[in-house]
Amino acid sequence: MPLASTVQGLTCFECGHSISADQLETVCPLCGMPLRVDLSLPRGEPSEVIDPTNSSMWRYSRVLPVDIGDAVTLGEGWTPLIEVEDRVWVKDEAQNPTGSFKSRGMAVAVSAAIQLGAQRLVAPSAGNAASALAAYGARAGIPVGVAMPDDTPAHFVNECRHHGAQVELVPGTISDAGAFLAANRGPNDFDVSTLKEPYRIEGKKTMGYELFEQFDGDLPDVVLYPTGGGTGLVGMWKAWNEMEAMGWIGGDRPRLVSVQTAGCAPIVKAFDEGAERTELWENASTTAWGLRVPGPIGGFICLRAIRETNGTAIAIGEEELYEQMSALAASSGIDVCPEGGAVWAAYRRLRDRGWIGDGERLVVFNTGTGLKYR
Repeated sequence: MPLASTVQGLTCFECGHSISADQLETVCPLCGMPLRVDLSLPRGEPSEVIDPTNSSMWRYSRVLPVDIGDAVTLGEGWTPLIEVEDRVWVKDEAQNPTGSFKSRGMAVAVSAAIQLGAQRLVAPSAGNAASALAAYGARAGIPVGVAMPDDTPAHFVNECRHHGAQVELVPGTISDAGAFLAANRGPNDFDVSTLKEPYRIEGKKTMGYELFEQFDGDLPDVVLYPTGGGTGLVGMWKAWNEMEAMGWIGGDRPRLVSVQTAGCAPIVKAFDEGAERTELWENASTTAWGLRVPGPIGGFICLRAIRETNGTAIAIGEEELYEQMSALAASSGIDVCPEGGAVWAAYRRLRDRGWIGDGERLVVFNTGTGLKYR
């Protein structure tokens, strides 16, 4: 079955090679880099494109690659924006169906994969992506296999098994889990890991559309985002470019801040060195599991998005992120995850340095629930 009629094809982020979107694709067949979905964007004012009667991310179905009637959904998206200080908001992705922002990407990825004939879905994960894939696979009635580092908190593992997924625990990091899947992939397995297929970005970009609506047709000055594989960062950047193409906004963008941990900071290192690509981070170590991604395939895209928006990248130490996780939770009532704690710590540092100016409006992302870490 076809995708939405608005899908024009797929284009490589790196070399620009274009291919058809009528079959399952992972990465560019020429250079092996990530693909993006090219859409024929609708014309009209936001009110003519957005469906206000839908209180999920599918209110943006006209700019998504899957028709709403074909969506595999659990009601993901349209999460609250909570003001916690003057002109400082937390976008609370913990309130998604599977407890994290991963619900958005997996909803679209699973929907598209099924439309294109996938028979079994697999992915490596540090936790939340596996939980989301297992849940959306169960919703769709398609088999799922996940490989996870063997030190992943038990709650994530149990959640995947609860939804019927086959779970393999692999020594090492998410990169080792990915290598395990690559070596043991079955003939009917389709890999939906981060930026190894083009549709998870499409689900994540809805966060950028929601900020536009929640700021009454405007955007904040700064967006701070915890960055592991980078689909959320890249997705919002893509969303704002689409909005400009539709005439909804001008060329100004929120300054994107990529937040990592001191124990695994390949994007921060590359940004500080002026490099265009990330290098593999040796001996990656952090218990903010979503940030323990030592070799992000889309690191070069994240760097491009940060620089094009005049943003920055910052690494936070383990002790500091947990202190700030607790501080934000205690002061706001939000169920903050360690990745959210890292972002809150980054905000405080950048504010103290003067990088964030007086009167600027900023959004801090809490990408998941802290309960799964306990």
